[in-house]
Amino acid sequence: MIRFHAAKAPLRCARTVTAMLLLIGLLYPVVAQAESDDDLAPPRLIPISVMLDWYVNPVHAPLIVAKQRGLFEQRGLDVDIQSPADPSVPPKLVAAGRIDLALSYQPQLHLQVDQGLPVTRIGTLVATPLNALVVRADSGIESLSQLAGKKVGYSVGGVEETLLSTMLAHNGLNLDDVEMVNVNFSLTPALISEQVDAVTGAFRNFELAQMKLEGVEGKAFYIEEEGVPTYDELIFVANRDTLDAHRDAYRRFLDAVGEATAWIINHPDEAWQRFTAYDPSLDTPLNEAAWDATLPRFALRPSALDAGRYRDFEAFLLEQGQISAQSPVSRLAVDLDAP
Repeated sequence: MIRFHAAKAPLRCARTVTAMLLLIGLLYPVVAQAESDDDLAPPRLIPISVMLDWYVNPVHAPLIVAKQRGLFEQRGLDVDIQSPADPSVPPKLVAAGRIDLALSYQPQLHLQVDQGLPVTRIGTLVATPLNALVVRADSGIESLSQLAGKKVGYSVGGVEETLLSTMLAHNGLNLDDVEMVNVNFSLTPALISEQVDAVTGAFRNFELAQMKLEGVEGKAFYIEEEGVPTYDELIFVANRDTLDAHRDAYRRFLDAVGEATAWIINHPDEAWQRFTAYDPSLDTPLNEAAWDATLPRFALRPSALDAGRYRDFEAFLLEQGQISAQSPVSRLAVDLDAP
């Protein structure tokens, strides 16, 4: 009996091994195919939602062109660009965690941080102020000191009033020396029709172009030349509390925006075609006129941080009574490329 079982054992083992090899042989093509399919499948893109400050226009060109040229996808990102119904909402949505990034304005960021919103600047889109005080070129006004007794149109109070007050003080006047008129976002029509003598809060790349298209030349007084500290106009803000979890994705996002900016500056005509292809309604005489005036304003290194601008503007707003306490730059803004 012992010899009988000893003789059969190797045979059963051989059959078992053979069966296992056959099974492996049958399964291998399936496993190999699955691995092959995984290799061929595109990598999953990281979704990033970005809300603009307003409807799409030339100041958003780097974002639009980066999307059109696939620069976000090349960096593993799926960027969803949205426009707000209310321009004051985007930073609040970022603070609430409902949007990843929002385009906002540096002066507004200081107020939002002072109010306790957990938002911080991670990048810059437009690196110079666009805000300007504009008069008709035929008004005879060559200095802001000549605004005494004149009507000044505005759309939004708060920071705008503070900027105007500073500009007037730089020229020996104060707010009591002018008549403020709320023109309800109709800056250009009010100035062209001479309902007011000047408008504050005008964007130098748009209102001047719009006036020229209407046959009226405008003259701009640039706020950074009239006593106001210079600042970044359009910035990307993120939620400060969740920033670390998204730092790498946001860094790649800004890298794509920077590449798009360089390409726009090198190929402005082709970039205009890419921009208008995003939405044919963008192809208007006003946008085309604003295009050339906007290009020099873009930040060539979107992630680079000029800490002095944020420190100085924070001190300026504190001095003007617009904020209750001075926040450190580290709370207001970050440089994602910094060690």
